[in-house]
Amino acid sequence: MSPKTEIRFKLNGRELQLEVPVTMKTLDLLRERLGLTGTKYACGEGECGACTVQVDGKTVNSCLMYAVDLDGRELLTIEGLRTPQALHPVQQAFVDHGAVQCGFCMPGMIMQANYLIENQPGLTREQAKRGLEGNLCRCTGYTKVLDAVEAVVQSKA
Repeated sequence: MSPKTEIRFKLNGRELQLEVPVTMKTLDLLRERLGLTGTKYACGEGECGACTVQVDGKTVNSCLMYAVDLDGRELLTIEGLRTPQALHPVQQAFVDHGAVQCGFCMPGMIMQANYLIENQPGLTREQAKRGLEGNLCRCTGYTKVLDAVEAVVQSKA
């Protein structure tokens, strides 16, 4: 049995205080303990990007990050992007541009795309392509994903 420790962090804008095993990964905390299954488990090695979340405004692979490292930090998941009234503009653009097919990689792809859009004003299609390289998708071929990102960037201009 792994020792446990208490952590306090902000999840999608809500303060949480939990006791977690020191060996628990953030992905497991989200999916198994908190029921937030939007963040996907795929490779478990940080190679595919399906589990991408934002911690303190930066994207990370939640399959590689220990939950204890969330202490004192702010975590944003795919569930935290939308409001009760509507999808986030990046989520909506993915729907509008047909960038979602099987949907498995999309939460991580959307989280990474959102990070790029928010942190690179005037993001070009080529910059988006390079910035999304760590997020693998077998269905879309990326063209529609880049179309969606481009549409959001243009709407902010």
